[in-house]
Amino acid sequence: MRFYVFALAFISNSIMAMDIAPMHWWVGMKNPELQLMVHEHQVGKAKWHLQPYHGVELKQQYSLDNPNYVFLNLTLGADTQPGKLTFISNANHSFDFELKARKKDSAQRRGFDSNDVVYLINPDRFANGDTGNDNHPQMQEQSDRNARDGRRGGDIQGIIDRLDYLQSMGFTQLWLTPARENNMSQGSYHGYAMTDLYRIDPRMGGNEQYLQLVNDAKEHGLGVIMDMVPNHIGANHPWMQDKPSKDWINNGGEFVSNNHRRQTVMDPHASEYDRYHFNDAWFVPAMPDLNQRVPELSTYLIQNSIWWVEEAGLSGIRIDTNSYSDKTFMARWSHAVMAEYPNFNMVGEEWTENAGIVAYWQQGKLNQDGFKSGIKSMMDFPLQGALVRALNEPAGWHTGWVRVYQSLGNDFMYANPHSLLVFADNHDMSRVHSQLGQTVWKTKLAMAFILTTRGIPQVYYGTEILLDNTPSNEHGDIRIEFPGGFVGHTQDALTGAGLQPQQLQMQDYMRTLLQLRKQHSALRTGTLTHFAPDQDLYIYHRADQSERILVILNKGPARSLDLAPYKEVLNGAKVAKELLTNQSMSLSNTLNVPAEQALILQLQ
Repeated sequence: MRFYVFALAFISNSIMAMDIAPMHWWVGMKNPELQLMVHEHQVGKAKWHLQPYHGVELKQQYSLDNPNYVFLNLTLGADTQPGKLTFISNANHSFDFELKARKKDSAQRRGFDSNDVVYLINPDRFANGDTGNDNHPQMQEQSDRNARDGRRGGDIQGIIDRLDYLQSMGFTQLWLTPARENNMSQGSYHGYAMTDLYRIDPRMGGNEQYLQLVNDAKEHGLGVIMDMVPNHIGANHPWMQDKPSKDWINNGGEFVSNNHRRQTVMDPHASEYDRYHFNDAWFVPAMPDLNQRVPELSTYLIQNSIWWVEEAGLSGIRIDTNSYSDKTFMARWSHAVMAEYPNFNMVGEEWTENAGIVAYWQQGKLNQDGFKSGIKSMMDFPLQGALVRALNEPAGWHTGWVRVYQSLGNDFMYANPHSLLVFADNHDMSRVHSQLGQTVWKTKLAMAFILTTRGIPQVYYGTEILLDNTPSNEHGDIRIEFPGGFVGHTQDALTGAGLQPQQLQMQDYMRTLLQLRKQHSALRTGTLTHFAPDQDLYIYHRADQSERILVILNKGPARSLDLAPYKEVLNGAKVAKELLTNQSMSLSNTLNVPAEQALILQLQ
């Protein structure tokens, strides 16, 4: 997530209906404690009673400083059965709350890892599968395809319609930028200013269609990763009109500008002034910063995340603006989620090229201040920046492939570098084809590297057909409509209609790379051994018990490569199969390396 500007327009709430969060829960969860937050006019002044239900105890009920909320703290016994709880107040109010049965092996679900390739989608800009939901009477912003930052009408149905394509390409996980309700008057398409954490935006298709997407994706061998934003909400969230407590929003609900000095979190010399203006300040006025030090809010956010994993059957979470949240809360939140789903995975966004700062947030990192994260994966922004510079600058002692070599050399800082998310671009920066000057061979080299190096690859939608945003670097232009996804398109990425020859070549190249990664375990989970760059050549070796693969990336002219320095990984191999072309190549003393391309050699 990055910076956005909205017009603020608050929603009238003169008639307050009872709202219960979470909407339902499950028996058999590891944590037996459950907090219900009930919102209704003066609901906190009533005395609540739970009708007898075996295994369930209402242990505590209280309000904070707003009587329009009451918190009901329950304990669920290990033998509690699915069913319906009934709560009755002395003010003649009542509500039912359902306890559901968990799906088989829900707790043991597999998260994403280096066996996967993640495809990142901005749903509003990907495909419009249902034009009937482009606008909604409850939603402020209407569809406007002519507006750079307007809603285009893309939705969940559009993604469902393209699952065959995504499966055939070779992707295995879908990361959608937030699809939950963003009832803002402007710029709501990107999804990062949420106004209801339990509701999929009706313009995206609603909760039921989101669940359908997850189920249909599973049938195509694809998992779904939800983009979660624990740090802030949208200014039109009902909490801004009726806060559960005065301190629910940082700075008393008033905007204070963030200094974005992320190193203050772990800097032993940081002033309290600087820490405050990072931890408690807001991105923009339209994104109020949540005070996660309030225990009830912390619990609300934890339960909301677990609710979505269980309800939708998610295979992962992507954490927006990871370091902007209170770090004590982030430790509690991440450990709580992972306790329920020990094989799950979450990836945090920490946008810095300082590897030490990124490493701080990864699970297993021994930090001097004692901070312990439960987040297995982090986004490898240091490697992304190094890759783009390496391809755009001439080879030198500190330039060219040395950038990548040195970035990977910093892996000693990470608890588990093979769990890092590696990418050439994403939704918050210019597309890689734009960053590389619209040079096709550079884009191919970038994607060959991303799909053969250590870590979990992420590909931004449309990279496979060379989508770019030259000359603009505006977010609304970066998040371009996917060809064939909207009425009036003359190009279609699915059929190839109207695509330029270079786009078709790139699509075939990406499909080949993705399929190779699926077929060769060494490219997914093998050890990595790399060699100091030789001018325009960067060479590394991936190996496991079943195979050995040598990758040669050449961003310069054709040349004859002396193989003597690579004997330790060649290990006597005399022949290799070049996997991109299926050609056999001799590995005697030298190897002819073609200009401006990658070789992926299976050693034999």
